[in-house]
Amino acid sequence: MNRRKFLKTAAAGTAGTAIAAPAVAQTKPAIEWRLVSSFPKSLDTIYGAGETFAKALLEMSDGNFRVRVFAPTEIVPGLSAADAVTNGSVEACHTASYYYWGKDPTFAFGTALPFGLNYRMQNAWMYQGGGIDLMNEFYARYKIYALPGGNTGTQMGGWYRREINSPEDWRGLKMRIGGLAGAVISRLGAVPQQIAGGDIYPALEKGTIDAAEWVGPYDDEKLGFSKVAKYYYYPGWWEGQAMLHFFFNLDKWNGLPKNYQAMIRAAASIANMSMMVRYDIQNPAALRRLAIGGAEPRPFSEAVLDACFKASNEVFAEICAKNASFKKVYEATLAIRGEDYLWFQLAEHTYDTYMMIQQRKGLV
Repeated sequence: MNRRKFLKTAAAGTAGTAIAAPAVAQTKPAIEWRLVSSFPKSLDTIYGAGETFAKALLEMSDGNFRVRVFAPTEIVPGLSAADAVTNGSVEACHTASYYYWGKDPTFAFGTALPFGLNYRMQNAWMYQGGGIDLMNEFYARYKIYALPGGNTGTQMGGWYRREINSPEDWRGLKMRIGGLAGAVISRLGAVPQQIAGGDIYPALEKGTIDAAEWVGPYDDEKLGFSKVAKYYYYPGWWEGQAMLHFFFNLDKWNGLPKNYQAMIRAAASIANMSMMVRYDIQNPAALRRLAIGGAEPRPFSEAVLDACFKASNEVFAEICAKNASFKKVYEATLAIRGEDYLWFQLAEHTYDTYMMIQQRKGLV
């Protein structure tokens, strides 16, 4: 009887195991997605964020969730990445949301707004201030679900073939510039151009454009801009930070198991953090090399910044008056900016200013 009882119990246990095993397996189905990057492979930090995301996701899923990363033009042009996600041609892309501001200016908030948030503010807004949910409420109209996917920090103000000493010097300037900054410099008489990263150098070299902004020293050095335009202005007032995003086709996102969605969120956050720290290591040395090679870093004058600030606020007021989505997000970011600058000027700003003074004295 004891032997029969043991066998009966063992059989029941085996049956229970057999039923549970397929359920466990189903939580990690084999999936392969294609992700289009808007950035050339030569920009290892910014393009590399897509590879960082794919690697982390593969490891988290025990090799079951594979994302193949494609450079621009391998499937679609870089500036068509979001459209490819919307129409389902690919499952995902890594891009700058503000590339698509022409569809709706609200897209700009995913990346940067002139005189908007800095890096820490943008992350705070996205992860703790409701920014991810607020933007995804908007992106859903385009069948997109989005997550932060990297940041460059405050960017440089670009490369110029001629000096910008006063607001009047913007007049007639043909400049490659991203996002809503184009609308701002238009108000000052410039002619904005939206050109993908890999196409900027030849346009600047041929004189098709007079100036171009991209990111900062490390990436700008790779693209060779200093060879064709020597004036290197700062700061990039239109990008106090520049957040990149992973866009996912909304139907594909909703069809994923919850644990895979959690893995994607984690992998995206790893990519978001890793890009910024890499730039902070790489930019200082690149800036030195550029300056030694003949580039002339110059600050925008206060008069230039004041004119751009005024023009930016005028543009925002006009858009808010006719675009409810833009107004809703704009007011949310203003609240974050106001509160954080109240805090930063007491802590970070005071500390950083003191330490920079010590550096100039040669004590740091």
